[in-house]
Amino acid sequence: MILISACLAGLKVRYNGTDCLDERIQQLVLENKAIAVCPELMGGFTTPREPAEIVGGDGEDVLDGKAIVVEKSGRDVTELYLKGAYATLHKALELGATKVILKEYSPSCGSAMIYNGHFNATKRIGVGVTTALLRRNNIVVFSEEEFFTE
Repeated sequence: MILISACLAGLKVRYNGTDCLDERIQQLVLENKAIAVCPELMGGFTTPREPAEIVGGDGEDVLDGKAIVVEKSGRDVTELYLKGAYATLHKALELGATKVILKEYSPSCGSAMIYNGHFNATKRIGVGVTTALLRRNNIVVFSEEEFFTE
C-alpha cells in the first residue's frame, strides 16, 4: 500500500483551501493502490489555515527540538506538526505502507526542498517534519516529482 498527500489526490486540504492534483496519483487512489492522508489535518489544523514554515532548520531539526514551525503571524505550531507526523507514521505502520508520496516544499511533507522560514517564497534544501519522522522509521518517502521517475 502507498500513502499519498491528500492534496495530490485532488482533495482541497492545503492551507489556502486548494489542492495540487496530480492525475497519476489520483489514479492510484481510484485503483485502491493508495490511501490519501494529510498530516496537517491529522495534527489538528483546519482548512483554510495560515501558511507555516520551519524556522531554524528543517524537519530533522524540529524532531530534535532545534527548530520550530511557525505560522506567518508568528504563532508556534510545532506541536500540531509533530502530532500530524506521528499520526501519519502510525497510519503508515498500520497499513504496512511500503512507499509514501508527499507534497514537495511543504513544512510537513517536503522530501528534498522546503521554504526557508522567512515567508519570502524562497526554497532551500531540507525535509518536512513528517518526511523526517517517516524516514527515521525506515519508510521510503518520495515527492510527487520523483515518484514517477524512480
